[in-house]
Amino acid sequence: MFEIVEKSIAQFSSWIWDWPLLVLLIGGGVFFLLYSRFTPFLYFGHAIQILRGKYDNEEAPGQLSHFQALSSAIAATVGMGNISGVAVALVMGGPGAIFWMWISAVIGMATKFYTCTLAIMYRSESKEGTTLSGPMYVIVEGLGKGWKPLAVFFAIAGLIGTLPAFTVNQLTQTLVDVLDWSDGTKLYIGIVLAVIASFVILGGIKRIGLVASKLVPFMVVLYFITVFTILILQIDKVPEMFMLIFSDAFSGEAAAGGALGYLIKTGVKRAAFSNEAGIGTAPMMHGTAKTNEPIREGLVAMIGPAIDTLLVCTLTALAILSTGVWRHSDDNGISLTLAAFNSVLPYGIGDIVVITMVLVFAFSTLFSFSYYGVTCLGFLTKPKFGKYYNYIYILSIVVAAVVKIDFAINLIDSAFALMAIPTVISGLLLSKKVNDKAKTYFEKITSK
Repeated sequence: MFEIVEKSIAQFSSWIWDWPLLVLLIGGGVFFLLYSRFTPFLYFGHAIQILRGKYDNEEAPGQLSHFQALSSAIAATVGMGNISGVAVALVMGGPGAIFWMWISAVIGMATKFYTCTLAIMYRSESKEGTTLSGPMYVIVEGLGKGWKPLAVFFAIAGLIGTLPAFTVNQLTQTLVDVLDWSDGTKLYIGIVLAVIASFVILGGIKRIGLVASKLVPFMVVLYFITVFTILILQIDKVPEMFMLIFSDAFSGEAAAGGALGYLIKTGVKRAAFSNEAGIGTAPMMHGTAKTNEPIREGLVAMIGPAIDTLLVCTLTALAILSTGVWRHSDDNGISLTLAAFNSVLPYGIGDIVVITMVLVFAFSTLFSFSYYGVTCLGFLTKPKFGKYYNYIYILSIVVAAVVKIDFAINLIDSAFALMAIPTVISGLLLSKKVNDKAKTYFEKITSK
């Protein structure tokens, strides 16, 4: 029975991630890029100032500071998608997939500017005083009640897409590989992870934001130091790896069957999982920021794909490519990344570093993703009932620990694809509203 479900989800994932959805994500992103006339990119320095707290206002509506909102969103994105997702992209699509991840990230920055600005413009507040935000509220408040079925569609898909299937699966696999445990221990690992995660998850959005703002800077710095060490040791091979990425991006020779189309789809899919631009998760987090200026949070949200995909994913890819393990290994996901690290770093250090980073990355992702599911359930029922999703989420951690990696990837990919449809459509329909806000805001800050 499970094999039938597994096969069906794999077929659905393959079908829905074909050209129609890629046209929606990439085509929608290109529209945002051109429609904005690249203006938000000119204010990247201003976005950094906002992030540093220059414009923070504790009296403004919302629950998280700009930094906490971005940290929580990055905590969900700079995670297993960067460590193991890049490895999956290399195995499935070859080095050229990284180029298409870059293209997707630049386009995704424009998408995030629009979708996260809208999240502030059309957020709501519950009777309990908590901020309600995300594509479903953008659709209902921005497009009108007649569009509610599209909002419901997003929320239902979000209940599945925010499950920790991929993250927990790869964290469990890391512990089994490094500690040389048997596969039979995965269930017990899942139980322990569920217990640990519950302490933060059950504390709500403010505790998640606080923990994420502490974890994210630490994990990014640690990861940079480790990967830069590997690249310095392999510095003579780095230029060759860049050339390989560019040359393979348009030939697709290393992809399955040498198909360029498959290569592009692989890069875009893995970038979507990595930075989530256009998927709709980030607007739920950025929509809780304390601000009266929607454009400010849109600018902050743009920083996410730059850090996540252009920087962190690139470093991971270069580390794996420069070691050469991807050419002659049957490993996939985290196992391939681990093999790459161990092939260069002194004995045992690779294991220690990878397991430390994976633990921090995975837990930060687990904490943030739980909030997304709470928001979706709260929309489908009542906001006060959203918290009950946490119990489903915690139970799913145990289940995710024992499923196969292919099933985990296909399940999340399928749900992400469904979530992208209402997110991008609502963003396109309301893009003029964002441009009007942006024009006013940019004129105001340049006149000072």
